[in-house]
Amino acid sequence: MTAGLTHRGGPDPAAVGLPPTAGRLAELIAAGGSRAAVLVGSRDPNAKLTLVLPAAGRSPAARLAVKVPTTTAAAAVVLAEGALLAAVRHRLPADLAATLPRPVRYVDADGLPALVTTGLPGVPMLVGYHRWRHTARPARVAADFAAAGAWLARLQGATAGAAEPAAGAEAVLHRIAERFPDHPALPAIRSGLPTATGPLAAARMPTTVVHGDYWCGNLLVHRGRVSGVVDWEAGEPAGEPLRDVVRFVLAYALYLDRHTRPGRPVAGHPGLRAGRFGAGVLAALAGRGWFARLAEQFVEAALARLGGPAGAARAALLAGVAEVAATADHPGFAADHLDLLADLLATGAAR
Repeated sequence: MTAGLTHRGGPDPAAVGLPPTAGRLAELIAAGGSRAAVLVGSRDPNAKLTLVLPAAGRSPAARLAVKVPTTTAAAAVVLAEGALLAAVRHRLPADLAATLPRPVRYVDADGLPALVTTGLPGVPMLVGYHRWRHTARPARVAADFAAAGAWLARLQGATAGAAEPAAGAEAVLHRIAERFPDHPALPAIRSGLPTATGPLAAARMPTTVVHGDYWCGNLLVHRGRVSGVVDWEAGEPAGEPLRDVVRFVLAYALYLDRHTRPGRPVAGHPGLRAGRFGAGVLAALAGRGWFARLAEQFVEAALARLGGPAGAARAALLAGVAEVAATADHPGFAADHLDLLADLLATGAAR
């Protein structure tokens, strides 16, 4: 289960009673007064656009979100996301379900099904993340971690199933080998990853609903709490809960040097210099500084809550780096994580 951080498919849209495609995207936009904002546009090979527009006949504060696929492969992902959201919301307490988008219907977007959902309140945590010196201040970063951890603990507690044994690193190694068969570090990764993630090998933890891309860009916050979680296309109805825990930490660490010139020290993080991809992740796994301590405490708290082994935070984070290398849609992003994984194993920073 956990050491490989494997991914399982979601439910069939028809099986959870989602309505069929009804109407066209252009009509939906026109019904809202022809006002629409492109909230985000994916740069992945199978890209999706997310639009936000007013809901017809409602107050100006009401919003709908529309995820528009650009390829047939992306359309399959959008269909699965709607099905997952419909299935998961029924398993949650009402107040927690309200933090997930509610699927409304599909509309036709140039022959492809676009998913229409309700909007959610709040501001993306990423907005605060990029404010001046936000990530340099331990108290502000700790508040982000506390908010993300509290919401995730509720989701996992509400959807916990039977405990399952760890699957080891074999599954993720197989996917890496298929994707990067000629990578020069592949032999070292094959031999080093099972040992580095060994503390998780005997773990038994419950399966839970998994978001799959739990990072600050997908979390909406209001008054210090997570008020919404969006973009469930990588979600699972019953998966490995540590995937979301470590994804939040790794993504937060990855961009710590975003606003620092290459070669310069990163404000608030002694010893961290901007430049190479994943510098913040390397620092976090090396265990030095307040951010590394916060990251370790965050993962250890989740391990304790889920019944996992104590002292396995770094093993879980390393498994998370491997998962991104194996599964990320964007090939360059995946390759960068594979190089990062090789460096972590070579330097021993993960032990």
